[in-house]
Amino acid sequence: MRTDRWVVAFAFTILCVFLQACSTLPPSTEKAETHHLSTAADTASARYAHSEVDKHPHQSGFRLLTLSTNALLSRVALADHAAHSIDLQYYIFANDMTGHLMMQHLLAAADRGVRVRMLIDDNNFDDKGHLFEALDSHPNIEVRLFNPFQTRDPTLLSRVTQLMLEWRRLNRRMHNKSFIVDNSVAVIGGRNIGDPYFDAGSDTRFRDLDVVAIGPVVPQASEAFDAYWNCDAAYPLNQLKKTDGSGQRLAAARLILQKEVRAFAQSDYAQAVLDELPDGPTADRRGAWFWGDAELVADQPEKIEATGDVPALRIGPRLKTMVDGAQHEILATTPYFIPGDAGTKHLVSLAQSGVSIKILTNSLASTDETAAHAGYVHYRKALAEGGVQLYELKPTSGQSQSSTSIGKSSGISLHAKTIVVDGHQVFIGSLNMDQRSKLLNTEMGVIVDSPGLAHAVSDFFHTATRPSNAYQVTIDSASHDLVWRAEDDGKPVTYQRDPAANTKRRTEVTLLHLLPIDGLL
Repeated sequence: MRTDRWVVAFAFTILCVFLQACSTLPPSTEKAETHHLSTAADTASARYAHSEVDKHPHQSGFRLLTLSTNALLSRVALADHAAHSIDLQYYIFANDMTGHLMMQHLLAAADRGVRVRMLIDDNNFDDKGHLFEALDSHPNIEVRLFNPFQTRDPTLLSRVTQLMLEWRRLNRRMHNKSFIVDNSVAVIGGRNIGDPYFDAGSDTRFRDLDVVAIGPVVPQASEAFDAYWNCDAAYPLNQLKKTDGSGQRLAAARLILQKEVRAFAQSDYAQAVLDELPDGPTADRRGAWFWGDAELVADQPEKIEATGDVPALRIGPRLKTMVDGAQHEILATTPYFIPGDAGTKHLVSLAQSGVSIKILTNSLASTDETAAHAGYVHYRKALAEGGVQLYELKPTSGQSQSSTSIGKSSGISLHAKTIVVDGHQVFIGSLNMDQRSKLLNTEMGVIVDSPGLAHAVSDFFHTATRPSNAYQVTIDSASHDLVWRAEDDGKPVTYQRDPAANTKRRTEVTLLHLLPIDGLL
Protein backbone atom coordinates (compact mmCIF):
# COMPACT_ATOMS: atom_id res chain seq x y z
CA MET A 1 0.00 0.00 0.00
CA ARG A 2 2.99 2.32 0.40
CA THR A 3 2.91 5.71 2.19
CA ASP A 4 -0.68 6.62 1.32
CA ARG A 5 -1.67 5.11 4.70
CA TRP A 6 -0.03 8.08 6.41
CA VAL A 7 -2.01 10.55 4.29
CA VAL A 8 -5.20 8.57 4.86
CA ALA A 9 -4.68 8.34 8.61
CA PHE A 10 -3.85 12.04 8.92
CA ALA A 11 -6.68 13.31 6.76
CA PHE A 12 -9.27 11.08 8.38
CA THR A 13 -8.24 11.65 11.97
CA ILE A 14 -8.09 15.44 11.74
CA LEU A 15 -11.01 16.32 9.52
CA CYS A 16 -12.73 13.63 7.52
CA VAL A 17 -14.63 12.07 10.38
CA PHE A 18 -16.87 15.15 10.16
CA LEU A 19 -17.40 15.03 6.40
CA GLN A 20 -19.82 12.74 4.59
CA ALA A 21 -19.87 14.44 1.19
CA CYS A 22 -20.69 12.32 -1.83
CA SER A 23 -18.49 12.14 -4.89
CA THR A 24 -18.79 15.07 -7.29
CA LEU A 25 -16.90 13.35 -10.11
CA PRO A 26 -19.26 12.99 -13.07
CA PRO A 27 -20.23 9.41 -13.93
CA SER A 28 -18.10 7.60 -16.47
CA THR A 29 -20.76 7.02 -19.11
CA GLU A 30 -19.05 8.03 -22.35
CA LYS A 31 -16.93 4.95 -22.90
CA ALA A 32 -17.16 1.87 -25.05
CA GLU A 33 -17.85 -1.42 -23.31
CA THR A 34 -15.28 -3.96 -24.48
CA HIS A 35 -14.56 -7.54 -23.52
CA HIS A 36 -11.70 -10.01 -23.63
CA LEU A 37 -10.93 -11.72 -26.91
CA SER A 38 -11.24 -15.45 -27.51
CA THR A 39 -8.44 -17.66 -26.26
CA ALA A 40 -5.65 -17.66 -28.82
CA ALA A 41 -4.85 -20.86 -30.65
CA ASP A 42 -2.73 -19.61 -33.55
CA THR A 43 0.60 -18.82 -31.88
CA ALA A 44 3.48 -21.03 -30.80
CA SER A 45 2.99 -19.99 -27.17
CA ALA A 46 -0.75 -20.69 -27.27
CA ARG A 47 -0.25 -24.06 -28.93
CA TYR A 48 2.30 -24.99 -26.28
CA ALA A 49 -0.05 -23.92 -23.46
CA HIS A 50 -2.97 -25.85 -24.99
CA SER A 51 -0.84 -28.98 -25.40
CA GLU A 52 0.11 -28.85 -21.72
CA VAL A 53 -3.44 -28.16 -20.55
CA ASP A 54 -4.81 -31.00 -22.67
CA LYS A 55 -2.73 -33.44 -20.61
CA HIS A 56 -4.51 -32.26 -17.42
CA PRO A 57 -8.23 -31.94 -18.19
CA HIS A 58 -10.12 -29.32 -16.14
CA GLN A 59 -6.94 -28.35 -14.25
CA SER A 60 -4.79 -25.23 -14.44
CA GLY A 61 -1.01 -25.09 -14.49
CA PHE A 62 1.17 -22.74 -12.44
CA ARG A 63 4.77 -21.66 -12.19
CA LEU A 64 5.84 -19.76 -9.09
CA LEU A 65 7.74 -16.52 -9.64
CA THR A 66 9.94 -16.08 -6.58
CA LEU A 67 12.86 -14.32 -8.27
CA SER A 68 12.19 -10.63 -8.82
CA THR A 69 14.14 -10.66 -12.06
CA ASN A 70 12.19 -13.65 -13.34
CA ALA A 71 8.93 -11.90 -12.46
CA LEU A 72 9.96 -8.90 -14.55
CA LEU A 73 11.27 -10.77 -17.58
CA SER A 74 8.33 -13.17 -17.60
CA ARG A 75 6.05 -10.19 -18.14
CA VAL A 76 8.39 -8.85 -20.83
CA ALA A 77 8.46 -12.22 -22.60
CA LEU A 78 4.70 -12.56 -22.44
CA ALA A 79 4.24 -9.09 -23.94
CA ASP A 80 6.72 -9.92 -26.71
CA HIS A 81 4.84 -13.13 -27.57
CA ALA A 82 1.37 -11.55 -27.51
CA ALA A 83 -0.47 -11.84 -30.82
CA HIS A 84 -3.96 -10.51 -30.08
CA SER A 85 -4.49 -8.95 -26.65
CA ILE A 86 -2.86 -7.81 -23.41
CA ASP A 87 -5.07 -6.90 -20.45
CA LEU A 88 -3.33 -5.61 -17.34
CA GLN A 89 -4.72 -4.35 -14.05
CA TYR A 90 -2.53 -2.84 -11.30
CA TYR A 91 -2.71 -0.77 -8.16
CA ILE A 92 0.66 0.77 -9.11
CA PHE A 93 2.25 1.05 -12.55
CA ALA A 94 5.26 3.22 -11.75
CA ASN A 95 6.79 5.77 -14.08
CA ASP A 96 10.31 4.46 -13.40
CA MET A 97 13.00 2.26 -14.96
CA THR A 98 11.11 -1.05 -14.99
CA GLY A 99 7.84 0.76 -15.70
CA HIS A 100 9.44 2.29 -18.79
CA LEU A 101 10.71 -1.12 -19.85
CA MET A 102 7.19 -2.51 -19.67
CA MET A 103 5.79 0.53 -21.50
CA GLN A 104 8.18 0.01 -24.41
CA HIS A 105 7.28 -3.66 -24.77
CA LEU A 106 3.56 -2.88 -24.54
CA LEU A 107 4.01 -0.20 -27.20
CA ALA A 108 5.88 -2.66 -29.42
CA ALA A 109 3.04 -5.14 -29.02
CA ALA A 110 0.50 -2.46 -29.98
CA ASP A 111 2.57 -1.61 -33.05
CA ARG A 112 2.22 -5.27 -34.10
CA GLY A 113 -1.56 -4.96 -33.86
CA VAL A 114 -2.07 -6.30 -30.33
CA ARG A 115 -4.95 -4.70 -28.43
CA VAL A 116 -3.67 -3.41 -25.08
CA ARG A 117 -6.02 -2.46 -22.23
CA MET A 118 -4.40 -0.90 -19.15
CA LEU A 119 -6.45 -0.37 -15.97
CA ILE A 120 -4.54 1.44 -13.21
CA ASP A 121 -5.71 2.72 -9.84
CA ASP A 122 -5.36 6.50 -9.61
CA ASN A 123 -4.07 6.61 -6.04
CA ASN A 124 -0.39 6.44 -7.05
CA PHE A 125 -0.76 7.26 -10.74
CA ASP A 126 2.14 9.39 -11.98
CA ASP A 127 2.17 10.57 -15.59
CA LYS A 128 5.29 12.71 -15.58
CA GLY A 129 6.38 13.25 -19.14
CA HIS A 130 2.79 12.42 -20.25
CA LEU A 131 3.94 8.91 -21.15
CA PHE A 132 0.67 7.19 -20.26
CA GLU A 133 -1.25 9.88 -22.11
CA ALA A 134 0.98 9.27 -25.13
CA LEU A 135 0.43 5.51 -24.98
CA ASP A 136 -3.30 6.09 -24.71
CA SER A 137 -3.22 7.97 -28.02
CA HIS A 138 -2.03 4.82 -29.82
CA PRO A 139 -4.97 3.31 -31.75
CA ASN A 140 -4.35 -0.10 -30.13
CA ILE A 141 -3.85 1.07 -26.54
CA GLU A 142 -6.43 2.31 -24.08
CA VAL A 143 -5.66 3.45 -20.54
CA ARG A 144 -8.36 3.73 -17.89
CA LEU A 145 -7.99 4.98 -14.32
CA PHE A 146 -9.92 3.43 -11.48
CA ASN A 147 -11.71 5.76 -9.06
CA PRO A 148 -9.74 8.85 -10.11
CA PHE A 149 -9.05 12.10 -8.33
CA GLN A 150 -10.72 15.08 -9.96
CA THR A 151 -7.44 16.76 -10.91
CA ARG A 152 -4.47 15.32 -12.78
CA ASP A 153 -1.14 15.32 -10.93
CA PRO A 154 -2.56 16.79 -7.70
CA THR A 155 -0.20 18.46 -5.24
CA LEU A 156 -0.11 17.09 -1.69
CA LEU A 157 -2.39 19.92 -0.56
CA SER A 158 -4.82 19.26 -3.42
CA ARG A 159 -4.71 15.55 -2.69
CA VAL A 160 -5.51 15.98 0.99
CA THR A 161 -8.26 18.50 0.18
CA GLN A 162 -9.90 16.08 -2.23
CA LEU A 163 -9.64 13.30 0.32
CA MET A 164 -11.44 15.49 2.84
CA LEU A 165 -14.20 16.48 0.42
CA GLU A 166 -14.69 13.05 -1.12
CA TRP A 167 -13.52 10.82 1.68
CA ARG A 168 -15.95 7.99 1.24
CA ARG A 169 -15.15 7.55 -2.45
CA LEU A 170 -11.40 8.19 -2.56
CA ASN A 171 -10.64 6.07 0.49
CA ARG A 172 -11.52 2.96 -1.56
CA ARG A 173 -8.94 1.68 -4.03
CA MET A 174 -8.44 -1.09 -6.59
CA HIS A 175 -5.60 -3.27 -5.28
CA ASN A 176 -5.97 -6.05 -7.91
CA LYS A 177 -2.97 -7.23 -9.94
CA SER A 178 -3.12 -9.26 -13.15
CA PHE A 179 -1.37 -9.44 -16.53
CA ILE A 180 -3.27 -11.48 -19.14
CA VAL A 181 -2.00 -12.27 -22.64
CA ASP A 182 -4.14 -13.66 -25.48
CA ASN A 183 -6.59 -15.02 -22.88
CA SER A 184 -4.27 -18.04 -22.66
CA VAL A 185 -1.67 -17.13 -20.01
CA ALA A 186 -1.75 -14.81 -17.00
CA VAL A 187 0.47 -13.51 -14.21
CA ILE A 188 -1.42 -13.14 -10.91
CA GLY A 189 -0.06 -12.31 -7.48
CA GLY A 190 1.21 -9.55 -5.25
CA ARG A 191 3.61 -7.54 -7.42
CA ASN A 192 2.88 -4.12 -8.84
CA ILE A 193 4.86 -2.74 -11.79
CA GLY A 194 7.80 -0.71 -10.47
CA ASP A 195 11.45 -0.86 -9.45
CA PRO A 196 10.91 -1.91 -5.79
CA TYR A 197 8.92 -4.97 -6.89
CA PHE A 198 11.64 -6.25 -9.22
CA ASP A 199 14.72 -5.62 -7.05
CA ALA A 200 15.72 -2.73 -9.29
CA GLY A 201 15.19 0.16 -6.88
CA SER A 202 17.62 2.00 -4.70
CA ASP A 203 15.13 2.21 -1.86
CA THR A 204 12.99 -0.60 -0.41
CA ARG A 205 13.21 -3.96 -2.17
CA PHE A 206 10.05 -6.01 -1.82
CA ARG A 207 10.02 -9.78 -1.39
CA ASP A 208 6.97 -10.94 -3.31
CA LEU A 209 5.31 -13.83 -5.12
CA ASP A 210 3.39 -14.23 -8.40
CA VAL A 211 2.31 -17.20 -10.47
CA VAL A 212 2.29 -17.67 -14.22
CA ALA A 213 -0.98 -19.49 -14.97
CA ILE A 214 -2.39 -21.45 -17.91
CA GLY A 215 -5.62 -23.40 -18.24
CA PRO A 216 -9.24 -22.70 -17.22
CA VAL A 217 -8.26 -20.14 -14.56
CA VAL A 218 -7.08 -17.69 -17.25
CA PRO A 219 -10.51 -17.04 -18.82
CA GLN A 220 -11.79 -16.58 -15.26
CA ALA A 221 -9.16 -13.85 -14.80
CA SER A 222 -10.26 -12.25 -18.07
CA GLU A 223 -13.88 -12.21 -16.91
CA ALA A 224 -12.80 -10.48 -13.69
CA PHE A 225 -10.79 -7.94 -15.67
CA ASP A 226 -13.79 -7.15 -17.89
CA ALA A 227 -15.96 -6.53 -14.83
CA TYR A 228 -13.55 -3.84 -13.65
CA TRP A 229 -12.79 -2.44 -17.10
CA ASN A 230 -16.45 -1.78 -17.81
CA CYS A 231 -17.55 -0.70 -14.32
CA ASP A 232 -18.63 2.86 -13.48
CA ALA A 233 -15.44 3.55 -11.51
CA ALA A 234 -13.14 3.00 -14.54
CA TYR A 235 -12.57 6.28 -16.41
CA PRO A 236 -10.87 6.52 -19.82
CA LEU A 237 -7.74 8.62 -19.46
CA ASN A 238 -8.65 10.65 -22.55
CA GLN A 239 -11.76 11.89 -20.71
CA LEU A 240 -9.71 13.09 -17.76
CA LYS A 241 -6.69 14.74 -19.38
CA LYS A 242 -6.65 18.51 -19.73
CA THR A 243 -4.26 18.83 -22.70
CA ASP A 244 -4.16 17.80 -26.35
CA GLY A 245 -1.40 17.12 -28.86
CA SER A 246 -1.30 13.39 -28.11
CA GLY A 247 0.05 12.52 -31.55
CA GLN A 248 3.15 14.59 -30.98
CA ARG A 249 3.41 13.18 -27.47
CA LEU A 250 3.45 9.60 -28.78
CA ALA A 251 6.40 10.38 -31.04
CA ALA A 252 8.19 12.06 -28.15
CA ALA A 253 7.37 9.15 -25.84
CA ARG A 254 8.94 6.70 -28.26
CA LEU A 255 12.21 8.64 -28.08
CA ILE A 256 12.06 8.88 -24.28
CA LEU A 257 11.35 5.17 -23.86
CA GLN A 258 14.07 4.19 -26.33
CA LYS A 259 16.58 6.29 -24.40
CA GLU A 260 15.44 4.97 -21.02
CA VAL A 261 15.44 1.33 -22.10
CA ARG A 262 18.85 1.72 -23.74
CA ALA A 263 20.17 3.02 -20.43
CA PHE A 264 18.45 0.11 -18.65
CA ALA A 265 20.09 -2.42 -21.00
CA GLN A 266 23.49 -0.99 -20.09
CA SER A 267 22.87 -1.05 -16.34
CA ASP A 268 24.43 -3.45 -13.86
CA TYR A 269 20.93 -4.68 -13.09
CA ALA A 270 20.24 -5.75 -16.68
CA GLN A 271 23.63 -7.45 -16.97
CA ALA A 272 23.00 -9.37 -13.77
CA VAL A 273 19.62 -10.45 -15.13
CA LEU A 274 21.22 -11.81 -18.28
CA ASP A 275 23.85 -13.65 -16.26
CA GLU A 276 21.20 -15.07 -13.98
CA LEU A 277 18.74 -16.14 -16.67
CA PRO A 278 20.84 -17.27 -19.65
CA ASP A 279 18.03 -19.45 -20.99
CA GLY A 280 15.29 -16.87 -20.78
CA PRO A 281 12.57 -16.21 -18.19
CA THR A 282 10.16 -18.80 -16.90
CA ALA A 283 7.38 -17.82 -19.31
CA ASP A 284 9.70 -18.24 -22.29
CA ARG A 285 11.08 -21.72 -21.78
CA ARG A 286 9.70 -25.20 -21.41
CA GLY A 287 9.58 -26.69 -17.95
CA ALA A 288 7.42 -28.27 -15.29
CA TRP A 289 4.09 -26.83 -14.18
CA PHE A 290 2.27 -27.38 -10.91
CA TRP A 291 -1.21 -28.69 -11.73
CA GLY A 292 -4.43 -28.55 -9.77
CA ASP A 293 -8.04 -27.49 -9.61
CA ALA A 294 -8.00 -23.71 -9.48
CA GLU A 295 -10.42 -20.87 -8.89
CA LEU A 296 -9.89 -17.20 -9.67
CA VAL A 297 -11.36 -15.18 -6.79
CA ALA A 298 -11.97 -11.45 -7.08
CA ASP A 299 -13.97 -8.87 -5.20
CA GLN A 300 -16.78 -7.28 -7.20
CA PRO A 301 -15.96 -3.70 -8.24
CA GLU A 302 -19.22 -2.61 -6.60
CA LYS A 303 -17.50 -3.27 -3.26
CA ILE A 304 -16.17 0.31 -3.31
CA GLU A 305 -19.74 1.63 -3.33
CA ALA A 306 -21.02 -0.49 -0.44
CA THR A 307 -22.11 1.44 2.64
CA GLY A 308 -21.27 -1.47 4.96
CA ASP A 309 -19.83 -4.94 4.84
CA VAL A 310 -21.48 -6.92 2.04
CA PRO A 311 -19.82 -10.37 2.15
CA ALA A 312 -21.24 -11.34 -1.25
CA LEU A 313 -19.06 -8.66 -2.87
CA ARG A 314 -15.73 -9.81 -1.43
CA ILE A 315 -13.45 -12.84 -1.42
CA GLY A 316 -13.02 -12.96 2.35
CA PRO A 317 -15.75 -15.57 3.01
CA ARG A 318 -14.22 -17.91 0.41
CA LEU A 319 -10.79 -17.62 2.05
CA LYS A 320 -12.29 -18.12 5.49
CA THR A 321 -13.86 -21.37 4.31
CA MET A 322 -10.46 -22.49 3.08
CA VAL A 323 -8.75 -21.59 6.36
CA ASP A 324 -11.49 -23.06 8.54
CA GLY A 325 -11.10 -26.36 6.72
CA ALA A 326 -7.55 -26.75 8.03
CA GLN A 327 -6.89 -29.99 9.91
CA HIS A 328 -3.19 -29.66 10.62
CA GLU A 329 -1.40 -26.50 9.49
CA ILE A 330 -1.87 -22.97 8.17
CA LEU A 331 1.08 -20.99 6.79
CA ALA A 332 0.23 -17.36 6.02
CA THR A 333 2.38 -14.57 4.61
CA THR A 334 1.19 -10.97 4.70
CA PRO A 335 3.05 -7.65 4.77
CA TYR A 336 0.33 -6.01 6.89
CA PHE A 337 -1.38 -8.07 9.58
CA ILE A 338 -4.30 -6.42 11.39
CA PRO A 339 -6.78 -9.21 12.19
CA GLY A 340 -9.08 -7.18 14.43
CA ASP A 341 -10.63 -8.50 17.63
CA ALA A 342 -12.85 -11.07 15.91
CA GLY A 343 -10.04 -12.30 13.65
CA THR A 344 -7.67 -12.61 16.59
CA LYS A 345 -10.15 -14.67 18.59
CA HIS A 346 -10.81 -16.88 15.59
CA LEU A 347 -7.12 -17.59 14.92
CA VAL A 348 -6.51 -18.30 18.59
CA SER A 349 -9.44 -20.72 18.68
CA LEU A 350 -8.04 -22.57 15.65
CA ALA A 351 -4.61 -22.74 17.27
CA GLN A 352 -6.06 -24.04 20.52
CA SER A 353 -8.01 -26.68 18.62
CA GLY A 354 -4.70 -28.18 17.51
CA VAL A 355 -4.08 -26.49 14.16
CA SER A 356 -0.52 -25.19 13.78
CA ILE A 357 -0.79 -21.56 12.66
CA LYS A 358 2.35 -19.75 11.50
CA ILE A 359 2.21 -16.20 10.20
CA LEU A 360 5.02 -14.21 8.58
CA THR A 361 4.71 -10.43 8.45
CA ASN A 362 7.01 -7.42 8.50
CA SER A 363 8.97 -6.31 11.52
CA LEU A 364 8.87 -2.67 12.56
CA ALA A 365 12.30 -2.29 10.97
CA SER A 366 11.29 -3.85 7.63
CA THR A 367 7.78 -2.51 7.10
CA ASP A 368 7.12 0.25 4.59
CA GLU A 369 4.00 1.20 6.58
CA THR A 370 4.45 2.17 10.22
CA ALA A 371 0.72 2.95 10.44
CA ALA A 372 -0.06 -0.65 9.55
CA HIS A 373 2.45 -1.88 12.11
CA ALA A 374 0.75 0.27 14.75
CA GLY A 375 -2.48 -1.58 13.99
CA TYR A 376 -0.73 -4.96 14.22
CA VAL A 377 0.68 -4.06 17.65
CA HIS A 378 -2.88 -4.06 19.07
CA TYR A 379 -3.19 -7.84 18.53
CA ARG A 380 0.36 -9.20 18.62
CA LYS A 381 0.53 -10.23 22.27
CA ALA A 382 -2.92 -11.84 22.32
CA LEU A 383 -2.01 -13.87 19.25
CA ALA A 384 1.28 -15.04 20.69
CA GLU A 385 -0.32 -15.90 24.05
CA GLY A 386 -3.04 -17.83 22.20
CA GLY A 387 -0.61 -20.10 20.41
CA VAL A 388 -0.36 -18.40 17.00
CA GLN A 389 3.28 -18.53 15.89
CA LEU A 390 4.42 -15.10 14.69
CA TYR A 391 7.47 -14.33 12.55
CA GLU A 392 8.64 -10.87 11.50
CA LEU A 393 11.00 -10.42 8.56
CA LYS A 394 14.38 -8.83 9.22
CA PRO A 395 15.07 -5.66 7.20
CA THR A 396 18.37 -7.09 5.95
CA SER A 397 17.26 -10.67 5.51
CA GLY A 398 19.86 -13.16 4.44
CA GLN A 399 17.31 -14.64 2.04
CA SER A 400 18.94 -13.66 -1.23
CA GLN A 401 16.68 -13.57 -4.27
CA SER A 402 19.13 -12.43 -6.89
CA SER A 403 22.52 -10.95 -7.56
CA THR A 404 21.02 -7.69 -8.77
CA SER A 405 21.01 -5.79 -5.48
CA ILE A 406 22.29 -2.31 -6.12
CA GLY A 407 23.58 -1.80 -2.59
CA LYS A 408 21.74 1.45 -1.82
CA SER A 409 18.58 -0.10 -0.46
CA SER A 410 17.15 0.98 2.86
CA GLY A 411 16.22 -2.65 3.40
CA ILE A 412 14.12 -5.64 2.44
CA SER A 413 10.36 -5.51 3.01
CA LEU A 414 7.83 -8.32 2.74
CA HIS A 415 5.10 -7.83 0.12
CA ALA A 416 3.92 -11.40 -0.63
CA LYS A 417 0.36 -12.44 0.26
CA THR A 418 -0.11 -16.22 0.51
CA ILE A 419 -1.92 -18.88 2.51
CA VAL A 420 -1.10 -22.60 2.51
CA VAL A 421 -3.52 -25.02 4.19
CA ASP A 422 -2.57 -28.61 5.06
CA GLY A 423 0.11 -28.79 2.40
CA HIS A 424 -2.22 -28.82 -0.58
CA GLN A 425 -4.49 -25.76 -0.77
CA VAL A 426 -2.85 -22.45 -1.73
CA PHE A 427 -3.96 -18.83 -2.05
CA ILE A 428 -1.71 -16.37 -3.89
CA GLY A 429 -2.96 -12.88 -4.60
CA SER A 430 -3.18 -9.21 -3.69
CA LEU A 431 -5.08 -9.44 -0.38
CA ASN A 432 -3.34 -8.30 2.80
CA MET A 433 -4.66 -9.60 6.10
CA ASP A 434 -5.97 -6.26 7.30
CA GLN A 435 -9.23 -4.36 7.55
CA ARG A 436 -8.52 -2.17 4.51
CA SER A 437 -8.21 -5.20 2.22
CA LYS A 438 -11.23 -6.82 3.82
CA LEU A 439 -13.67 -3.92 3.62
CA LEU A 440 -12.36 -0.97 1.59
CA ASN A 441 -10.08 -1.98 -1.28
CA THR A 442 -10.85 -4.49 -4.00
CA GLU A 443 -8.64 -7.60 -4.15
CA MET A 444 -8.08 -10.75 -6.18
CA GLY A 445 -6.05 -13.97 -6.32
CA VAL A 446 -6.12 -17.66 -7.12
CA ILE A 447 -7.02 -20.60 -4.89
CA VAL A 448 -5.35 -23.80 -6.07
CA ASP A 449 -5.53 -27.37 -4.81
CA SER A 450 -2.01 -28.53 -5.69
CA PRO A 451 0.45 -30.26 -3.35
CA GLY A 452 3.31 -29.29 -5.65
CA LEU A 453 2.52 -25.59 -5.64
CA ALA A 454 1.78 -25.75 -1.90
CA HIS A 455 5.21 -27.27 -1.32
CA ALA A 456 6.91 -24.53 -3.35
CA VAL A 457 5.11 -21.74 -1.45
CA SER A 458 5.85 -23.52 1.86
CA ASP A 459 9.55 -23.60 0.93
CA PHE A 460 9.42 -19.82 0.44
CA PHE A 461 7.80 -19.46 3.86
CA HIS A 462 10.23 -21.75 5.67
CA THR A 463 13.25 -20.05 4.10
CA ALA A 464 11.96 -16.61 5.02
CA THR A 465 11.27 -17.65 8.64
CA ARG A 466 14.68 -19.12 9.37
CA PRO A 467 16.26 -17.50 12.45
CA SER A 468 18.82 -15.82 10.18
CA ASN A 469 16.02 -14.18 8.14
CA ALA A 470 13.24 -13.44 10.63
CA TYR A 471 12.49 -12.81 14.29
CA GLN A 472 10.14 -15.22 16.04
CA VAL A 473 7.88 -13.32 18.43
CA THR A 474 7.11 -15.28 21.60
CA ILE A 475 6.11 -14.77 25.21
CA ASP A 476 8.89 -14.79 27.79
CA SER A 477 8.06 -17.43 30.40
CA ALA A 478 9.39 -15.31 33.27
CA SER A 479 8.24 -11.78 32.48
CA HIS A 480 5.23 -12.73 30.31
CA ASP A 481 6.32 -9.96 27.93
CA LEU A 482 6.95 -10.26 24.20
CA VAL A 483 10.47 -11.20 23.12
CA TRP A 484 12.03 -11.51 19.65
CA ARG A 485 14.30 -14.51 19.03
CA ALA A 486 16.60 -14.88 16.02
CA GLU A 487 20.19 -15.59 14.98
CA ASP A 488 22.91 -13.09 14.21
CA ASP A 489 26.09 -14.49 12.65
CA GLY A 490 24.88 -17.96 13.53
CA LYS A 491 24.45 -17.19 17.23
CA PRO A 492 21.08 -17.11 19.05
CA VAL A 493 19.95 -13.64 20.16
CA THR A 494 16.94 -12.39 22.10
CA TYR A 495 15.51 -8.87 22.00
CA GLN A 496 13.18 -7.27 24.54
CA ARG A 497 11.63 -4.80 22.09
CA ASP A 498 11.19 -4.44 18.31
CA PRO A 499 14.69 -5.12 16.94
CA ALA A 500 16.65 -2.89 14.56
CA ALA A 501 14.02 -0.13 14.55
CA ASN A 502 15.16 3.47 14.89
CA THR A 503 13.74 6.04 17.29
CA LYS A 504 11.68 7.74 14.60
CA ARG A 505 9.83 4.53 13.78
CA ARG A 506 9.24 3.68 17.41
CA THR A 507 7.82 7.15 18.03
CA GLU A 508 5.55 6.95 14.98
CA VAL A 509 4.12 3.62 16.10
CA THR A 510 3.61 4.85 19.66
CA LEU A 511 1.62 7.86 18.45
CA LEU A 512 -0.34 6.00 15.78
CA HIS A 513 -1.15 3.21 18.23
CA LEU A 514 -3.23 5.74 20.18
CA LEU A 515 -5.45 6.64 17.21
CA PRO A 516 -8.68 4.72 16.38
CA ILE A 517 -7.66 4.03 12.79
CA ASP A 518 -7.62 0.21 12.57
CA GLY A 519 -10.52 0.24 10.14
CA LEU A 520 -8.51 2.38 7.71
CA LEU A 521 -5.45 0.15 7.72
